[in-house]
Amino acid sequence: MNIENNKLSRRKFVKLMSGILVGAAGVYTFIPGVRSWSEQAVQSAKTIAGHYLPMGDMDAVAVRQIITKDSAVSRTIMWQSDFPEKAAVVEYRTKGEEALKSSTATDEEFSDDKTTTYIHVAELDNLNPGEEYEYRVGDDNKRSDWHGLKTDAGLAFKALIFPDSQSSDYSDWKNLAKFAQKANPDAAFFVNMGDLVDNGEDHTQWRAWFDGVAGMIDTIPLVPLLGNHETYNLDWKVRMPEAYLHLFSLPPNGFPERQNQFYSFDYGLVHFIVLNTQFDEMEQFQPGLFEIQKEWFVNDLTQTTKKWKVVLMHKDVLIYKFKTRQSDRQSGISDIGKYWMPLFDEYNIDVVLTGHLHTYRRRERLYNFQPNERGPLYILTGVAGNVRYPNLWGDHPFDKVVAPQPETDNYMTLEVDEKVLRLQSFLPSGEEIDHVEITKNV
Repeated sequence: MNIENNKLSRRKFVKLMSGILVGAAGVYTFIPGVRSWSEQAVQSAKTIAGHYLPMGDMDAVAVRQIITKDSAVSRTIMWQSDFPEKAAVVEYRTKGEEALKSSTATDEEFSDDKTTTYIHVAELDNLNPGEEYEYRVGDDNKRSDWHGLKTDAGLAFKALIFPDSQSSDYSDWKNLAKFAQKANPDAAFFVNMGDLVDNGEDHTQWRAWFDGVAGMIDTIPLVPLLGNHETYNLDWKVRMPEAYLHLFSLPPNGFPERQNQFYSFDYGLVHFIVLNTQFDEMEQFQPGLFEIQKEWFVNDLTQTTKKWKVVLMHKDVLIYKFKTRQSDRQSGISDIGKYWMPLFDEYNIDVVLTGHLHTYRRRERLYNFQPNERGPLYILTGVAGNVRYPNLWGDHPFDKVVAPQPETDNYMTLEVDEKVLRLQSFLPSGEEIDHVEITKNV
């Protein structure tokens, strides 16, 4: 079918090509420092572009839910488009009812990696706790399909935890995310522990990352962490993590110049604190990150009344010696650990989850830098992409459980009720690596 004869507009053609390439994540070819679509993906795009495209469909890419400060009564909805959408809107309704409410969305132009996208953000407020909703995004007279949304009921819940997903080929990430979602259809939200992508400026990697969680990120909210790889430009030099900061509209932290870098939120009986551990990377652009974040951390925790307190942070609190390389590096406490662990002790943090080292390790509970049941439980969450470090790290004296070697990717679940906080780790096959529980009666 001839495109010109069927009056396929430039807008629709660009949208079609973009959608096809986004959907072709399984045939993306990624090599660090090199960006290219495979010949198969390009040929597929050319072939499909010659077929009929239904008129009136939404120019909406990566429709997503983002965690808010209080998920019982609010939710952030985001999406992107190839062209401006000045009348961007989110319509929503209680599931099973016809009455519609609406929330106006932003229309922000964002250019990065020689590519321009339009980012749309809408806030849904005054929702009812424990309610099921449906929402759709729109512009003018066009509307997307309906997506599900469920608010926090304030009781027991399950969440998915994904370690670093950076990849040279995001098919492993996609397969793991799909498997975890299917195995845990009751998950209320999902966490990605930083280093979502290998290169923070490469827009094709962001497309592949979003494709990997399509069907999940539009139905349950994302909790993202900023990792060091989000700060890399195409020349592998450090820059401000512009793409990350624009792609995720996160709960406010009271510091507008550092918005979307660190934040906290409540879900069920848990208060979550998401830290920014990129002190070295951010220092040349915004010095004093630790001091500002420490002030915020203390103020934040003095205001919460939640029973459980969980910290999410990208870089780890421990140092590992190398297993096979010649080096003077010894196992111990990292600078990040020296900064934060005394604060975690002081403010009675229950669990600290970290990433960055691409290995799963459950440690002793630690207090004052030593094993002690009084302190938080520390878990290094593993790896969710295909960038792995086989036989790189030696054992640490504080390790209690180590994933089978050589490691593959893994994911975790977090389940919380009034008395028990339970963490489990699984291989892509569904085989359990580890499980641990913390009980609390107060």
